[in-house]
Amino acid sequence: MLNLTAHDLIERLSYDVLTRQLPKLLQVETESPQRHVHTLRNQGEPDATLLLMPAWAEGMGGVKLVNVTPGNLKRGLPAVTASYLLFDAITGEHLALLDGGELTARRTAAVAAIAADRLASAQAHDLLLVGSGRIASELAFAYRAVRDIRSVEVHSQTQANAEKLAHHLRDNGFNAHASHDLQASAAKADIIACATLSNAPLIKGEWVRAGQHVALIGGYLKDMREGDDLLMTEGQVWVDSYAAMSEAGDLTQPIAAGLLHHEAIRGTLADLCRVAAIDGRSEAVTVFKSVGDAAQDLAAASLAVG
Repeated sequence: MLNLTAHDLIERLSYDVLTRQLPKLLQVETESPQRHVHTLRNQGEPDATLLLMPAWAEGMGGVKLVNVTPGNLKRGLPAVTASYLLFDAITGEHLALLDGGELTARRTAAVAAIAADRLASAQAHDLLLVGSGRIASELAFAYRAVRDIRSVEVHSQTQANAEKLAHHLRDNGFNAHASHDLQASAAKADIIACATLSNAPLIKGEWVRAGQHVALIGGYLKDMREGDDLLMTEGQVWVDSYAAMSEAGDLTQPIAAGLLHHEAIRGTLADLCRVAAIDGRSEAVTVFKSVGDAAQDLAAASLAVG
């Protein structure tokens, strides 16, 4: 069985490759049951989560096991640990074991960039990253595959972490700086990308303007929020999959309050992959809400194995 490390995936899954080839694979009909989500209680720290994400299509299948442990932030450890098993859906043969953390980070960032390629202005140059963790550290590289990113601001609840990520981005050719004022940075940005585990809205609808694109990437549970009700009700909202509407607080909370209705959701990532760009994107705030989908993992893993 092939064993692909994080280094192997970095070499095999560049963002140029992912943003160019994933859209075709994400249009393939895939069976992806809603993921299993289990809460793990850890005394003295936030609850951890165990996720099991299976999918299969055209003779290939896979399953990802993910542990999300917010308490690891205080330990100086990654909040997400994962492994991915790729198998032959006809014979059941196990074909490859992939580093699930790297696979998740790269496909998550690539999916955000693919959505932005359809939803953000063609002249989008200024990026605001909200968050400084594993996923946030990938986003500028992914967006650079689809837009001419000229400046990056990084905002984090921990200023030292924002400074650290900005320094890393500067070392990799970006004009990057830490943000001290989230509202002011949001007003300037063409693309706002949130990758946090926040339980309270971070981006307010009153801060943004037509022509901006907002990606809400981090929140995946009903008590997590990155955008407020005004953003979700006034923006043109797209989701990576309709499962987001029953899983993510950015959607479930305004839906439960009667502020947002299912028919207001414009479509899914698969719909976006079928077009080059969305009409009227310069006349609205476009919002992409993702929670992660097993079909994305399967597509990326299949690309990595070749």
